[in-house]
Amino acid sequence: MVSALFIVSEHGYWGEECIEPLTTLTEAGVEITVATPTGNPPVVDERSVDPEEVGEAQAEHVMEVHETDERLNNPIALADAEPAAYDAIVFPGGHGTEWDITQDKHARAALRTAVEGEDGTALVVCHAVGILAFTRDSNGEMLVEGRNVTGFPNAWEEGIVDEQDLMPDGRKLPYWVEDEVKAAGGNWDAELDDDTSVTVDGDLITARGPPSSHEAAVTLLDELGVDR
Repeated sequence: MVSALFIVSEHGYWGEECIEPLTTLTEAGVEITVATPTGNPPVVDERSVDPEEVGEAQAEHVMEVHETDERLNNPIALADAEPAAYDAIVFPGGHGTEWDITQDKHARAALRTAVEGEDGTALVVCHAVGILAFTRDSNGEMLVEGRNVTGFPNAWEEGIVDEQDLMPDGRKLPYWVEDEVKAAGGNWDAELDDDTSVTVDGDLITARGPPSSHEAAVTLLDELGVDR
């Protein structure tokens, strides 16, 4: 059976960016394990389940899965995961990833294993794409150097943080994804004129944001050769 490891933030994952791939892959028969940095249940970003922000149906669906899915409620600790044992590693997005996932050495090692290995594939969504700015390959070079990627763009971030980079909840955003990934050598194109943006470069799949979540999940299934 095809398997996937979801590495999810404890500081706030964006609902649709986790739940859409989780349910889509599950319905296709993929065996999924959820991991968080400490092994505690992941936290959903409150804005991503606010009906005024995402719509009532989306908010209800995300909260239902968030509260009832056994995998989300009983994750393993990331340090205990064996990335090479999975066919895919999935990094759901959300601003929270900047405080834990992208700064976690085990998350970076999992990404490197998936992208460099002969069999693995990585799907990195939205703000989680920031992990590419901090991950080096086996030779010590930046993993994203020369790779085509998409992700959460500066043009969108400008509408969320204030002039001091403060989030609506008062937290200071550590960095802007687009800036850091481009500085690390990534070929950035968030395709802002398109409704969705998903980019495949070898064993690395990146997705721009919430509206691209379903396309990202379907693209991953296609890359894995899983019927849907």
